[in-house]
Amino acid sequence: MKVFIFDLLAYRKHFEDYKQAKFMPYPLPRDHFDPETAALTYAEHLEAWEEMDRLGFDGVGLNEHHTTPHGMMNSPNMMAAAAAQRTTKLKFLILGNLLPIHNPLRIAEELAMADCLSRGRIISGFARGVPREYNVYNVPMAESRARFEEAVEVILKAWTEQKFSHQGKFWKFEDIAIWPRPYQQPRPPVWIPFTGSKETIEWAGKHNFSAVLPDFKRGLTEDIVGHFAKSLSASGHRITPEHLCFFTDAWVAHDKAAALQEYAPHYFYFVHTLWHHGSTKEKEAAVKASGYVNPASFDYVRPENRASAGLDREKMKSMTLADVEKRIDDNMLAWGPPKYVTERLIEAAEHYGANSLLLNMNLGALPHDLFIEQIHRFGRDVLPKLQAHQVKTVPAMH
Repeated sequence: MKVFIFDLLAYRKHFEDYKQAKFMPYPLPRDHFDPETAALTYAEHLEAWEEMDRLGFDGVGLNEHHTTPHGMMNSPNMMAAAAAQRTTKLKFLILGNLLPIHNPLRIAEELAMADCLSRGRIISGFARGVPREYNVYNVPMAESRARFEEAVEVILKAWTEQKFSHQGKFWKFEDIAIWPRPYQQPRPPVWIPFTGSKETIEWAGKHNFSAVLPDFKRGLTEDIVGHFAKSLSASGHRITPEHLCFFTDAWVAHDKAAALQEYAPHYFYFVHTLWHHGSTKEKEAAVKASGYVNPASFDYVRPENRASAGLDREKMKSMTLADVEKRIDDNMLAWGPPKYVTERLIEAAEHYGANSLLLNMNLGALPHDLFIEQIHRFGRDVLPKLQAHQVKTVPAMH
């Protein structure tokens, strides 16, 4: 199996006052920003990625966020280019460039540059982004999916055709041949993060892209994999373990109690406060009315699993230590001793048929030394066993 660590690259300073209130004002004004802290944040994460490269991890997962300290990668492409100069084998799983808010030709060019700078270590993920980002860039949310699909069409043409023209609804290009081209020929692999909407699943199946599966409740994830298999098949493709990357949480410690003591405070800072920055009940209601979400997007899901679809922010904000313990006991979080973490991750990967893992182990702006220690523990006690294991089949899902 291939093993990636996901890194949100959160601003390293905790906003203690907002932790207690579980509410961080949005927008967060300039007065809160310290340039030295930001510079140190980037330096520490690049150092952590160098260590991952040295220890033999397959890659690091990057993403794009705007106007929030919970993710400092406005451009994951810049971070991949910087990290490529300090690593030799580590791949950069970009999850992903938020295509609807950018010019797709620029994204195609930046990724081609990063792929050449890294000698072919880019895995290109494309995503739609969260509503906050549409407001920041003043892009109508109702246009999100159409912009997204057209942008991918432009990028694939730019990467693979001798020269291309494009006459679309949102972008028009005439006789373009980009320089540089991607190092990987004909193009870098494309992985798409799934949130469960059938439109994304069916579109990814049509293009024979790979999927990153967040750790939903088991029944919902089974339905997603099953629908993806059908969508691939409808376009003449067959699902394989290389099509699937399972995205979940891991923390290696002496035992469950030690894992909770070390990691839970940071985990709570993320799920209670950081992740919701710029999102409120009123904004969520506006999203539903905007055309960003299609009410029929989950009609392929079995009725008993539909309640697991979507994000319940209020429930997350009220999560307690007892809830986290239950998630560990129910095998929803791979937190604990190395043997448990290894077995839990292999069992989940086999269950879904995923031959890649993407792991959260740095939520909530971990102190640098704790993140490095966790990379070492995982790299020493778990990583070799995961990489020695190969998932060979995708079980038939409902």
